[in-house]
Amino acid sequence: MELIAGDIGGTKSWLAWVAGEAGGVPRLRFEKVYASADFVSADALLRQFVAEAQSAAPPNALILALPGPLHAQRVKLTNLDWTLDAADMAASLGIAGVRFINDFQAAAAGVATLAASDVIALNPRPADPGGVRAITGAGTGMGLAFMVADPGGRYRSFASEGGHTDFAPGNALQARLLERLRAEYGHVSWERVVSGSAMNDLYRFCRAERGLALPGEAVDGAALVARAGAGDAAAAAALDLFVDLYGAWVGNVALQYQPRGGLYIAGGVSRHLRSHLQSPRFMAAAADKGRLRGVVERMPVFLIVQPRLGVQGAIATAFAPP
Repeated sequence: MELIAGDIGGTKSWLAWVAGEAGGVPRLRFEKVYASADFVSADALLRQFVAEAQSAAPPNALILALPGPLHAQRVKLTNLDWTLDAADMAASLGIAGVRFINDFQAAAAGVATLAASDVIALNPRPADPGGVRAITGAGTGMGLAFMVADPGGRYRSFASEGGHTDFAPGNALQARLLERLRAEYGHVSWERVVSGSAMNDLYRFCRAERGLALPGEAVDGAALVARAGAGDAAAAAALDLFVDLYGAWVGNVALQYQPRGGLYIAGGVSRHLRSHLQSPRFMAAAADKGRLRGVVERMPVFLIVQPRLGVQGAIATAFAPP
């Protein structure tokens, strides 16, 4: 099999060309990361990748991990203005086997490919072999999937759009944030407050709370960290608010799935803010669940620092034995 595997995100797309047989160890031929916004469509992105790979053998399979709800191998991406259809893509690119999976379903499959150095224990509790696993994480958006072991011990991953469930504030400050976002967006999901795309709104909210003028330009996570480091109190407050909200969300995931096999946190924002997630504040917010505090405190929680997780999961899915 000559396979192109991709992890398509709202900000960047990671593509890898590998070769091998199902059930075997794939060989990497070519790999590259692209800015998604540089391309008008996924087809254009893939044509560029194939041209740069300069492989003598044409691809005969393609698997893409995509951020959005899949229906009949068709999806409109959540944070990128692309609509993809597997049958149309197969015809357009001349690739016989085209398959789409949810991006966090791929991330879930990628957990099995991780080395010990790829994860940091945020709540170091023993993981139950064969126990339910869950994976969530803030990138451009907010993803969620879970994994259940079959009788043979092999984990099967299941996609979710849980990041789009209703945001629930945990205190008066967060209630004011909800009202502000509701006035702007209508429906307010957890993705609206815990994701890379949420950073600008959190900063604007924290400035408004202090009676400060709103910034003329959008502020992303990197700029927010830089402003906080330069003494911007509103930026520092926005980062603290983000950590509190992220912790609360992770605590919700812990209660929903009770992932005794491990609760994994992924995503580019998570990696870049690793020092903030390693602070006691994060797990304190996660465990702030009243009578069910102990359930969260017993769950093993890990931060994934391997940036290649999604594409590794896509490759593992394509090469998995039947």
